Amino acid sequence: MSFWRHINPRRGVEDFVNEWRRPQPYRWRALGLAVAMTFALMMMLIPENQRVEPATPQVTYINSWPADRTDAEIIASNIENQRRQDELEAIYERRAELRKKLYRELGRATGLDVEEMEREIARQEIAERAAAQAQDTPPREPARGE
Repeated sequence: MSFWRHINPRRGVEDFVNEWRRPQPYRWRALGLAVAMTFALMMMLIPENQRVEPATPQVTYINSWPADRTDAEIIASNIENQRRQDELEAIYERRAELRKKLYRELGRATGLDVEEMEREIARQEIAERAAAQAQDTPPREPARGE
């Protein structure tokens, strides 16, 4: 502990100021050299891509449909897209139901009362919906796969 007792930053600053105030003919040259060396060292250590402003990205717009589409083509495209979305939603729902079934089987195999857990979850969802209706906010949608 005696080593740290002798270290005092104030004494170091006072010593620096004392040496700086002494008249020396090379004081400004030494300062300039120190600044130049520090700058050169920083330029060598800092990567070039950190020293310049990044280039702005070039955006390329791609049209995936012709500009002269008719309203009927737009409607047909929207209907087809909605059909695909419905198919995907059905797949997600089937997967979620399969996942629930597997967890039910796992719960039964480990001795859990799965039916009671499902009733508790249903009670919590009803309470959340009632609280949301009381606050006039839409109820929280469960995440896919829950």
